[in-house]
Amino acid sequence: MRTFSINTLGCKVNQYESRQIRQFLESLGLAAIRPSDKPDLAVINTCCVTHTASAKSRSCIQRAQKLAPDAVTVICGCLSALETPELSCHKSKNLHIVKDRRTLAETLHKLIDSSRQDPKMCPEHLIRPQNPRKIKDNNPAFANYTRLRRASPELPQLTAFKGHTRAFLKVQDGCDAVCSYCIIPKTRPHVHSKPADHVLSEAGSLVEAGHKEIVLTGVNLGAYGQQSVRRRNWQDGINPRLAELLDELVQVPGLARIRLSSLEPADVTEGLLDIFAKRDNIMPHLHLSVQSASDRILRRMCRDYSPSDLREKITMIKARLDRPAITADIIVGFPGETDEDFAETVALAKYAGFSKMHVFPFSPRTATPAAKMKERVPIPVVKQRSETLRNLSNELADQFRDQFIGHTAQVLIESNNGRVSGRCERYFRVFLNNSAKPAQNEIVQVKLIQNTNDGAVASLCRESEVTK
Repeated sequence: MRTFSINTLGCKVNQYESRQIRQFLESLGLAAIRPSDKPDLAVINTCCVTHTASAKSRSCIQRAQKLAPDAVTVICGCLSALETPELSCHKSKNLHIVKDRRTLAETLHKLIDSSRQDPKMCPEHLIRPQNPRKIKDNNPAFANYTRLRRASPELPQLTAFKGHTRAFLKVQDGCDAVCSYCIIPKTRPHVHSKPADHVLSEAGSLVEAGHKEIVLTGVNLGAYGQQSVRRRNWQDGINPRLAELLDELVQVPGLARIRLSSLEPADVTEGLLDIFAKRDNIMPHLHLSVQSASDRILRRMCRDYSPSDLREKITMIKARLDRPAITADIIVGFPGETDEDFAETVALAKYAGFSKMHVFPFSPRTATPAAKMKERVPIPVVKQRSETLRNLSNELADQFRDQFIGHTAQVLIESNNGRVSGRCERYFRVFLNNSAKPAQNEIVQVKLIQNTNDGAVASLCRESEVTK
């Protein structure tokens, strides 16, 4: 084998794991190419969180096999971990389905070793390609990574997050909750966390590679350091370990920004907000897995909070942080959702002033309790409610950005081809309107001068232009 491609579907955790796979394969001498360029090895990192995601994963497998019929195809990720017939139609002597992600590195290594029996396929002469985003992959940590790879059957820590300015860092995996709509406890049942010293080491390597911003992620990030995500299994029902980890991470030399990925509402504690409030390099942005604000629907979902809990957490966040960005996931059209239930969710969104809502029409996932629930909401009603909530999301986002016009912000430049843009501290997109073209991955001070439908327009600051 000389070349490989990776197709990734799903969440930040999957994206992180795909970067691990890429780094692992490059350390063995293979070169990354596009799926359309007929790789020798095609890796499909699947998602199955919804029926739609599962269908997209299967379609991706079919497309990869059509583009490179002679390639060895490895299916990994959440869909491959399920005991379902959904992959039964994909049969080929060159197809390998990895059911347990803990064996993925071993499987890949065996396939590559087998191919090297053919001298024509030996990739030792290949040179790793340079990263187009100027994130270094030749830092000293890479040599150490290669040594670790020879000694470990697993995928070691990342030394760079290729293709992104912001690097994702997975610190937790697995879920044993019982949310009625969710399949993840069946695809990732092993609840575990990365030791703090490993997290700090990996963060240091990512900073050394040039990343200025790191996003901590996990299947259930708030359960970091616990062996279960169920709070009744925690001492006093409280988990201080994420806050403790965050307080150590902010001290990694050179790390300019840290964000957290999705949190459960109950993960927002006084202790966590204390760390946010006292550290300038933790971005004032919290993403909450809200799902609904109807007490009746939350109980049907088997969520462990109430609408009053949601309002309490939102009030706490706003009281402790300066104009924080609060974003949310919302499921629309859950079985049994009435107009009154939906109205409660709309009311909470307005109360919170969410800076963005990710709206998901309910999609029944086979093998979950919710898939068997009756009282299905008619599809036209689901579409209408989804449109209502998305329109509200746009309106609230516009209102949120508007309060910062005339003020300064710091922007991490993500694109400098054509229209220069990046994300500010509160995560909304900022576009620069002048002739100056800061380098990609640079953090610049700007003055926000105009609010638009897709973000804010700004100009680079002069030294005299500093406002709160």
